[in-house]
Amino acid sequence: MTGVDVEGRRITSPIQGFGKMWQKTYQVRLPADRAPATDVIATWTERLPDFWPAGNRFYAPLTGIAPGEVALLNLTLPGRVRLSTGMTVLYADEESFTLMTPPGHMFAGWITFSAAERDGQTIARAQVLMRAGDPISEARLAFGGHRQEDRFWQQTLTALAAAFDGDGAVETNVVCVDRRRQWSRWGNGRRSAAIGTTLHAPAPTRPPPGGYGGG
Repeated sequence: MTGVDVEGRRITSPIQGFGKMWQKTYQVRLPADRAPATDVIATWTERLPDFWPAGNRFYAPLTGIAPGEVALLNLTLPGRVRLSTGMTVLYADEESFTLMTPPGHMFAGWITFSAAERDGQTIARAQVLMRAGDPISEARLAFGGHRQEDRFWQQTLTALAAAFDGDGAVETNVVCVDRRRQWSRWGNGRRSAAIGTTLHAPAPTRPPPGGYGGG
């Protein structure tokens, strides 16, 4: 991981993306006596790389999940395209943390991980608010990308549940909150991390020495 697609880049909100805006919620219910909400978030932040599906790598900052820190990612996209990029920690406390994408990521948006106790259960949730970053990414999402993303987070929540002896039954809710495509943002593809990754050396399988931990 060279950081070539991360250095010097600002974070982006869904407003700055190209495609339709989606809100995707993935959640799993755990027994609160075995999985208090604060324990779930502590485990999630400390072991997030362990819960990601095979073929994808998350390199957490050595200082941990804290606001302003940058995590590096190696992801497998539809068509076996490899994406090397990063995400900035926008917010983190004992109940939730939020990661936000940089320009060039497949989507513009953020992902919030949270846990809350209700009626003897702890609900662990990953909620994504996003638009495809550019026309190419919008097409990828339409032709298999959305299904792959759903599987990704379902597998992540299943792995988290297993850490607390949960059954891993993941509830998924997907809502298109804005069907408009922002054609004024069509040029975002010039900063595509997927294209940048392809033009540079193949994504390595480990972080730079002394740079990032986890995975």
